[in-house]
Amino acid sequence: MDARVCALELFGVFFSAGAWLFSVTTTTMPTWLTLSTDLLPTESYELGLWETCVVQEHGATGCRAYDSLLGLPPDIKLARILMCAAVATGLLGLLLAIPGMYVVNSCDSRLENLRAKRVMKMAAGTLCLAAGMLGLVPVSYVAHLTVVRFFDRSLPDVVPRWEFGSALFCGWTAGLLHLVSGVLLLASSLCLQEDDCDNPVPLVRARSVSSSRRTISEYV
Repeated sequence: MDARVCALELFGVFFSAGAWLFSVTTTTMPTWLTLSTDLLPTESYELGLWETCVVQEHGATGCRAYDSLLGLPPDIKLARILMCAAVATGLLGLLLAIPGMYVVNSCDSRLENLRAKRVMKMAAGTLCLAAGMLGLVPVSYVAHLTVVRFFDRSLPDVVPRWEFGSALFCGWTAGLLHLVSGVLLLASSLCLQEDDCDNPVPLVRARSVSSSRRTISEYV
């Protein structure tokens, strides 16, 4: 096995695991949007997919979960659905990528085993790419709406505006890591095919020839 193939798949799985952790963190963080106002300088507000929080100046935080799913704003509802789909898709891709690695199982040189690993890694890479897109869409959409509302001239200047929270940057990181992991897993599968890692077939033939020679020598 070529060392670069092993390196690509190892980095692909590593980035996939990191991207999934970032996706879970982004989904559960209450800091998608933050708001602070001059009217109440001792308080700031945080908006997440599952709850809203009020942060006091001395560090105390009070959070309240949303009472109704249907009553949520459309952007929060869409972000919740897509982020849950991204977490599920990323986890499935990671679970397929791990057994698809050449270094996980014993280095079996059978042609069927290498083909199965290649198929699993290609499926894992595709799922990671899908998870990256599913994660980037809601984060970018919420950020776009936040920018549009922030620069809305129809509202008075005294009206407070929501701003980017740390969860958005965490979500962008998760999406990019998912895309990188998908590219690395697909590249390792293509390198496996280009290097013709099915060369174990001649090895199997050589073993069979050597065994037949030993059998013949025994009879002779």
